[in-house]
Amino acid sequence: MIIDAYNNVWQAGGTSDYLTAESYTPEDMMRSMDAAGVDMAVGCSLGQMVDNSFIAETMRKYPKRIVGFGQVNPRATNAVDTINECAQQLGLKGLKLHPTMHGYHFADHGLLDPIFEAADKNKLVVLVNALDDPFCAPLSIEEISKNFPKVPVLIAHMGTIWNVNEAILVAKRNPNIYLETSGSQLIDVKLAYRGVGAGQIVMGTDWPGSDFDLERAKIARAIPSASDRELVEGGNLARLLGLA
Repeated sequence: MIIDAYNNVWQAGGTSDYLTAESYTPEDMMRSMDAAGVDMAVGCSLGQMVDNSFIAETMRKYPKRIVGFGQVNPRATNAVDTINECAQQLGLKGLKLHPTMHGYHFADHGLLDPIFEAADKNKLVVLVNALDDPFCAPLSIEEISKNFPKVPVLIAHMGTIWNVNEAILVAKRNPNIYLETSGSQLIDVKLAYRGVGAGQIVMGTDWPGSDFDLERAKIARAIPSASDRELVEGGNLARLLGLA
């Protein structure tokens, strides 16, 4: 199966000129998936408009196409309760964290240790939105995740632009850390493939920011081995999520 590791779907809300005031529906996303031959894709909320119930409803409606990841702001006093609800009541399979949007530095044990403990208890994959930003530098992600070796961590965008080498270094040192490809340049994926191999890379598109066929073309150019592409385009994530 071709399984994409990071995308966003949502219902319109508010009046913002940037994204949230119009809907980008699961049905829209699946049309893009179909055009690119993608079987399943992770769906998340936007950082600026968290709606775990909508993601759960989407996954229930399309269980063979959408894998729902919840989202939480660790600064919220009920953050751990929200994670437990996402996993145990809503049936979501992962947890998205967006330090930049929610205003916290990742190397904060007081905030993040309880989050990772809850993810560990609920067997959730953790995805960290980690564009080039001091809030979520890969070394900060490592500082927290190294104490939770059973929690798979996806570094979304693999630290693009300036933190790619740092992300590769962190993945090399930590077998539970994976590099997610959305937003990265072709050369970034080539460097990651050379540095950590196919076993710690997962393809992500960040739809609607990009389209699935474009991401698959990038992966095909960066990873010439068909068997290695199978891992990157779904095999690794299927293993982490326990998908048959």
